[in-house]
Amino acid sequence: MVSTPHADIRISEKMIADWQALVDVMAGIVEVPAGLIQHLVDPDIEVLVSSQTEGNPFAAGDRREIWGSGIYCEAVLKRREPLEVVDAISDADRVGDPDHPPSMISYLGMPLLWPDGEPFGTLCVLDDKAHTYTTLTRTLMTQLRSVLEGQLELAFVNHQLGVQNRGLMDHLAEIETLRGIVPICCYCKDVRDDKGFWDSVEAYVTDRTDAKFSHSICPSCYDSGRPFEVR
Repeated sequence: MVSTPHADIRISEKMIADWQALVDVMAGIVEVPAGLIQHLVDPDIEVLVSSQTEGNPFAAGDRREIWGSGIYCEAVLKRREPLEVVDAISDADRVGDPDHPPSMISYLGMPLLWPDGEPFGTLCVLDDKAHTYTTLTRTLMTQLRSVLEGQLELAFVNHQLGVQNRGLMDHLAEIETLRGIVPICCYCKDVRDDKGFWDSVEAYVTDRTDAKFSHSICPSCYDSGRPFEVR
């Protein structure tokens, strides 16, 4: 597979719309004011999708630096494991500090990963009061995470195929350039281009393809002594 910079992978508008519907349903079922999909845009984390629920203080596009911030999602991405905080105020052993705004004292979040294991962001719910998350809630979010990561994998693979196809088209263009009859001088071996100019074979090929020439001496020429003749 081709190495893929994640920043070049496009999340389509349709995918965002699908995610919006999923996050709205998730927040409604869990009965929290905020459900989010956040995207790591290193060194920041950005709210990509925010549930359309009453009392949600987050909006799509909200962004802040993540590393060293102490917010819940930082702990999730560092550990790449789910994090559950029932009540950040009374939980002395909590991992991560209350998210901004500081009224969000309860959190359940899961990491979202690209298929190569690199972090995409987080899927999370937040509440402004203590909230004990049920097994059903954790199962629901685990399943949603699987759906989202499946879509990320599809976007990832489609991007890689696009890169490979562009490379293939470049190679086909090179082959097309060298197809057919190439006019070459039978004496000096220069080649005539489509504008009627004559140039060396090396220049002709290099200008039209990614091929590079390295010069050496073949055994026949070496044995003939021609390379050592004084000119």
